[in-house]
Amino acid sequence: MDCISNPPPCEEDVKDKVESSPRVDADSEVESHCAKVSVVDKPVGDNDDEHKFQHAKASSIDKFGVDIDGDHECKNLKVSSDDKSEIDIDGEQHVQSLKPSCGEEFGKDFDGKQVQNPNFASVGIIGCNISIKDEHDEYVEPKVGVEFESEELAYKCYQRYAVMEGFSIRKDFVNKSRINGAVVSRRYTCFRQGHRPSKREENVRKPRQETRTGCLAHMTIARQPNGKFCVTHFETRHNHELVTSTTAYMLPSHKRLTFSQAVEANSANSPVTDGVPRLGMGFDSEDLAYEFYNAYAGRVGFSVRKDYVNRSKIDGAVASRRYTCFREGFRQKDKRDLNVKRPRKETRIGCQAQLVIARQPDGKYRVTHFEEKHNHELVAACRVRMLRSQKRLAMGQVVEANIVDGSKIHPKSLCELMYKPTGGQGNLGYDPIDHKSNLPSKRTTEMRNGEPEDILNYFQSKQLKDPSFFHSIQLDAEEQITNVFWADAKMVVDYGDFGDVVCFDTTYRLKDCRPFAPFIGVNHHKQMVIFGAALLYDDTVESFKWLFHTFIEAMSGKKPKTILTDQDAVMSEAIEAVLPETHHRICVWHVYQNALTYISDIFLAFESFSNDFCSCMFYHEEEEDFINAWKVMLDAYGLWENEWLNEIFKSREKWSIAYGKHVFCADIKTVQLCDGFHTNLRRYLKSDIDLLQFFKHLGRVVNDWRYKELEANYDMSQHVPRLMGDVILLKHARDIYTPSIFELFQQEYEKCLNFVVNNCTESGSLFKYKVGTYGHSQEYIVVFNSIDIRVVCNCMKFESMGVLCSHALKVLDYRNIKVVPKQYILKRWTREARV
Repeated sequence: MDCISNPPPCEEDVKDKVESSPRVDADSEVESHCAKVSVVDKPVGDNDDEHKFQHAKASSIDKFGVDIDGDHECKNLKVSSDDKSEIDIDGEQHVQSLKPSCGEEFGKDFDGKQVQNPNFASVGIIGCNISIKDEHDEYVEPKVGVEFESEELAYKCYQRYAVMEGFSIRKDFVNKSRINGAVVSRRYTCFRQGHRPSKREENVRKPRQETRTGCLAHMTIARQPNGKFCVTHFETRHNHELVTSTTAYMLPSHKRLTFSQAVEANSANSPVTDGVPRLGMGFDSEDLAYEFYNAYAGRVGFSVRKDYVNRSKIDGAVASRRYTCFREGFRQKDKRDLNVKRPRKETRIGCQAQLVIARQPDGKYRVTHFEEKHNHELVAACRVRMLRSQKRLAMGQVVEANIVDGSKIHPKSLCELMYKPTGGQGNLGYDPIDHKSNLPSKRTTEMRNGEPEDILNYFQSKQLKDPSFFHSIQLDAEEQITNVFWADAKMVVDYGDFGDVVCFDTTYRLKDCRPFAPFIGVNHHKQMVIFGAALLYDDTVESFKWLFHTFIEAMSGKKPKTILTDQDAVMSEAIEAVLPETHHRICVWHVYQNALTYISDIFLAFESFSNDFCSCMFYHEEEEDFINAWKVMLDAYGLWENEWLNEIFKSREKWSIAYGKHVFCADIKTVQLCDGFHTNLRRYLKSDIDLLQFFKHLGRVVNDWRYKELEANYDMSQHVPRLMGDVILLKHARDIYTPSIFELFQQEYEKCLNFVVNNCTESGSLFKYKVGTYGHSQEYIVVFNSIDIRVVCNCMKFESMGVLCSHALKVLDYRNIKVVPKQYILKRWTREARV
């Protein structure tokens, strides 16, 4: 027998029962199969899983209240004539009975009218004169009496009406036939209908946001004898404000409607080939969806992270999944981070870009949500392969390329494939052979057979690839190649950005080695960069003069502020002649290397001498401390008569850190980075190695350096250095400096926390402060000018390094200055150093 079970009571009854009756809150369909119920049975459940409630014997009144998020079935066996089952959920309800009593011949619709069971008599509805046949018909506003060909058409019509009005709808209860399971009647309500029970919310960490306000707006449909569904009740009043047109797109109903339309459009049109995700786009598997989104991310410039996944409780298959930008969300604070020496870098900044897919009834995974906008800068195309989700693809391409061409390039040499030198325009425009500066004598070092031809051929090949490639050749008195210098376009650009300090390293001019002499500096990440290189087969003053003149010519006449060299009298004479305005400093690292050669017997005789000598060379920044430490060392080891130590002490103003505080050296004190250069090139500098092999290996080393800068730039754009505290000054500095320089700045700030201002004297706009560590007698003099916000410390760290010292930071904090003054921000240390 096919009948309609009793529907819920009228509005007045509903208002009374909203607060008293337990209800069901769910997002899926609920079926109620009733048959024999006990006197009073109120099972209540709140779960994310699927539930089945079975009750064996019940009396005339049975109220179920279930708050769930899964699928539900309520089954009862035998029901009396007055049995009422009321379930309020976010999804659907199914109410079915097996053996209705005589009182079930008539049901009640939601206006309180009686509806006869179709098996006994037809359902009588007056005014059903409008019929909606299919979705292509013109939209008709829902009202009592409107007929629809199917419940789905009724749902779409009410959904469209809700979007235009400014609210979202929810599928409420459904009555199904006990014979064939067909829908007999159904109600669609406003999404704010009813109230959510709050018993289980007390122990939940993140309770769900409350959306229900007891709204009574709804539409009820019932099946007619002709098979159509007619609107039997239509309530338009809401007890809450409706959404405006500008925010209607956020309504769940609007999203479902948009998704449905998108699926239809994707099915009707040919597949889109532009590689951009679109709502409704389908994939055969979640892996294909990820590969598609990751490929799109690679073209745009971001990395993909696999976020949450929902799986079926039945077979464990993926029901829905979200892929997000790797900078999504925020990292939660962890107490353990306080004890970590090197905390992980911050990457997450709350980016909302994402792609959500869900499995559809046809088995395909379709895009249900796509957010395209990012709240951060995207990665440039040249650095995309550094992104985590793109690295595996990049490595696979390199390995595949190696297999095809049979080359022996390892994946770690990926930088060589990525780097492309910057080319210029036009012809050479100059004669690479400098006929005007020939040496007056013959070169001091002979070349191997074939080396002149190799040099010329190499330079010609470089010139063809890079028209901006610069090279120059000096001849001797016999018109033989004596000295050569070269620099590609990237070297010239690097010098323009970071050429304020140059280290001219000639320690390669050793026995049985090529006379290789590079010009080296450091970039804004404190990484090594090369500005040019030379092969010197003559080490006279005239050769060095020619080399420095040629170097300045290649760099468009720009001279360095400071040049660091080896301890060489001939070289010093050439620098004074060509670069008189440039500060010439002897690199302390080179002095230490020379000591290992000239006084090696002392190092071997006394184990502790190495530590004492290093202390004098590297760790005394005050002149008085340095002289005292030097005297103590000479006394301890009886070295007052040592000629080499006496000679270097006479030239201490050229190399000692205590005498070079006023000279900007970009923090190149030891130039230990040159040691790495030695290691990489030493094997190829031997004279028995082919010169072309040396040039090729040098190119690989230089490309590796440049790739490291690309990595540092990428890392800088994707990670944020950790702050030691919520300090405005540190936040300001972090946004300006590169991560490596910011770490130095933060260390200085940390030191200043232990400083105290002991004394202050005022003279007009000048304020002189004495700053010292708490509990220590040593003090530093800091002068502050209140007019132009200038601060000068006698430690002169800013003058030598370019970053404010801890003493100056203490005075700025004392004067309530919370940002770094712009005159103390050197562009060469900033993120915008190359802009």
